[in-house]
Amino acid sequence: MNDTSRKWGTLVIACMAMLLLSLDLTVLHLALPKLGEDLAPSAIQLLWIADIYGFALAALLVTMGNLGDRIGRRRLLLVGLAAFGATSVLTAYAPNAPLLIAARALLGVAGATIMPSTLSLIRNVFPDPKERTTAVGVWSSVGAVGFALGPIVGGLLLDRFWWGSVFLINVPVVAAVLVAGFVVLPESRNPRPGSLDLVSVPLSAVGVLGLIYAMKEATTGGVTQPSVIAAAVIAVAALVVFVRRQTRLAEPLIDISLFRRRAFAATVGAELVAVFAMLAMSVVFAQYFQLVMGWSPLTAGLAGMPGGLAGGVGGALSGVLVHRWGRGPVVSLGLALTAIGFFLFSRIDMETPYLYMLVAMIIQGVGMGFTFAVTGDTLLASVPKERAGAASAISETAHEMGGALGIAVLGTVLTSVYRNGLVLPPGLPDGPAAEARDTLAGALKAAAALPGDAAGAVAQAARQAFVEGLQVTVLTGAGILLVLAAAVPFALRGVPKVIPETGEEETGGQEPAEGAVTAR
Repeated sequence: MNDTSRKWGTLVIACMAMLLLSLDLTVLHLALPKLGEDLAPSAIQLLWIADIYGFALAALLVTMGNLGDRIGRRRLLLVGLAAFGATSVLTAYAPNAPLLIAARALLGVAGATIMPSTLSLIRNVFPDPKERTTAVGVWSSVGAVGFALGPIVGGLLLDRFWWGSVFLINVPVVAAVLVAGFVVLPESRNPRPGSLDLVSVPLSAVGVLGLIYAMKEATTGGVTQPSVIAAAVIAVAALVVFVRRQTRLAEPLIDISLFRRRAFAATVGAELVAVFAMLAMSVVFAQYFQLVMGWSPLTAGLAGMPGGLAGGVGGALSGVLVHRWGRGPVVSLGLALTAIGFFLFSRIDMETPYLYMLVAMIIQGVGMGFTFAVTGDTLLASVPKERAGAASAISETAHEMGGALGIAVLGTVLTSVYRNGLVLPPGLPDGPAAEARDTLAGALKAAAALPGDAAGAVAQAARQAFVEGLQVTVLTGAGILLVLAAAVPFALRGVPKVIPETGEEETGGQEPAEGAVTAR
């Protein structure tokens, strides 16, 4: 196999692995109702079933990215894919809630090997900056398409099969990628890897996991809960010790000097804040489509698909725009388009036609495609290829942190506006009233048990209050994105359209001059 075939074959395999992860991230929530009927988990067990995958994945991203740099990205990806397929089968056939939680945790551990491995392989097989920008754009586009297809595939399977079928779709994809990977993928690793610091591994895991756990818990019970405070304190302490340790090690788990490179630090920050706004919105609109509009999960998935497809188009076009306008302007344009989409969404109500939402969705999707394709490529290009795995892991950890923080903060905004704006009919019993004030889903459940006109009145009031909360929340997200859109051109000032190859010997903090390369 010649170098050109191997290079583009590697991109196809990386995209298939990305599709696998993005599908898996979106199908579980559709399966929860059937899963709950079959396994009868407690409320706490149901939360852990939903959250443990993300916890395990986020906690180990940094470690797995560094492990790939040391033992080989191809080896780590293939081992991780095999484990992902095996644990998908365990998850599908779990006979009870505790075993399902354990299987989902193992699935998260396996998933943590895949994302940084795919990006670092792309970084190493595409030495030409222009080709690499195109490759990362395609990879990002496939992720967006996967998020759009997940609810549809999940809905189709759940209409015909049991809940475990949504996890078995991973198996044929894993098998195909493994076979192709053994043949096509080249091995790459850091030629001077050093030893893996076994003290840094648990410190990073505890720090990241503690912060994400605290943010998720704060969403439901507030920041004053003892569990939230304890988790946050432990996490901050672990991260402080972790960072201090990295500055003293000859071979750190994270090279802190990477953050002195403006392009790297700016893109990590931009991704964290962008995901903060965007992921919270996806959770909000899943509820809007199903609980306010009354659509089935499959219909809601089909309705949201154009946004994901638009994101794929935006990612694919991003490379062309970068080489014409530069990195900062394209990221800024992407954030501004996403903010415009959010602003349009802030005007919707219970009677808004789908065509209006479709326009907003496409504008937002294209903007997200521009943003994440360019930030992903900029981050990879700004570090030595020997550190590609670690850099990819830092990026994905920023995504996880931003998503958790966004759901915590913007979810709190939505809940506050919902509760303050909910006007229930007089004379409603205390039990149904308390249930209605908790969440929209709780309100609709309480309304279904009420007689006569009271049921319709409670449901209508709850839907109206939720829409008002949605409007404020989306407008808040739009404001955050506009501020970020204004800041990005300054943060990426001086970063060239085509970032030249960076070697390990170069010191952190040095940015290539604008005139060092010729834009192509």
